[in-house]
Amino acid sequence: MTALPLSQSGRSALEVAAEAARQAGETLKTHFQEKTQVKYKGRANIVTDTDLRSEEILKSFLLAEYPDHSILSEESQAINGNSSYKWILDPLDGTNNYSFGIPFFSIVIALTEGKDVLLGIVYDPLRDEMFSAQRRKGATLNNSPIHVTRKKTVRESLIGLDLGYVDEKGQKSLEFITSLWPEMYAYRIMGSAALGMAYAACGRLDIYFHLLLYPWELACGQLLVTEAGGVATDLDGKPLKVGQGSVIASNKAVHADFLRILKERNLG
Repeated sequence: MTALPLSQSGRSALEVAAEAARQAGETLKTHFQEKTQVKYKGRANIVTDTDLRSEEILKSFLLAEYPDHSILSEESQAINGNSSYKWILDPLDGTNNYSFGIPFFSIVIALTEGKDVLLGIVYDPLRDEMFSAQRRKGATLNNSPIHVTRKKTVRESLIGLDLGYVDEKGQKSLEFITSLWPEMYAYRIMGSAALGMAYAACGRLDIYFHLLLYPWELACGQLLVTEAGGVATDLDGKPLKVGQGSVIASNKAVHADFLRILKERNLG
């Protein structure tokens, strides 16, 4: 098992990540429901000035503690350090929710070494909920252990999903949910994929799925779910990689049932 690196101040990587998330979270809370400057990266894919403020706080804090580490963040060019460790960041996951004044968004931090995700944090600053996981050490919510759902089938499951920014994949997701209805309990479109994965990890959602997630969401979400006793794969049932792709996250039984239904209905 890879040992997590100590920071310049002697703190653990998890302590540093948690403090970085809290500091960036204060900025998100301070400016929430204020008028923000918005730039469009796509039809409904935006970045605000608050995203950039949060990102700068995260990067500055992490580089002060780990000056030789690399950083991959959603809103800026990658920083390539001399170390084998890489931080993967989303300074504001749920930017559309944030910009419309919907109180459901998060900060995402993951630490990787090569293909291994070593730790992950999803922080909801409005509720002060810190979802965290370390490889082979379990997952927690505000330091209390969490576990995925105990449900057995898709029919009894609350399903979370997001449509993303690729219209074709969003349409496929809607078509699948429509075809599945009412053979499930209900579904929710979350608006923050990272929180959706975190909610699957703690059992608030029975399943979370998405046809195209990005590294900052996948890396952290996969670790949270698996360390909470769950399964997270792509839509073909194959292991997730530290990159972008589809995801299904649940417990073993519901995950298998969901995969069966997907194959029957040729979603892919």
